[in-house]
Amino acid sequence: MAKIVNYISEAFEELKSNVTWPEWAEVQSLTIIVAVFSVLFALATWGVDEFFANALEGFFNWLKA
Repeated sequence: MAKIVNYISEAFEELKSNVTWPEWAEVQSLTIIVAVFSVLFALATWGVDEFFANALEGFFNWLKA
């Protein structure tokens, strides 16, 4: 158990002293960029899904006829 506690305390110490954290303004702007690209990617995925759903529906309706 002492090894686990030592590992966790050393990890926190390294995070405090050796990691370079970005400025808050940079974090905000990058978060906005990630959110915008996430929405765009979701819309693109939805569009491709709708296209293939309609294409398959049309293909199977063509086979029935």
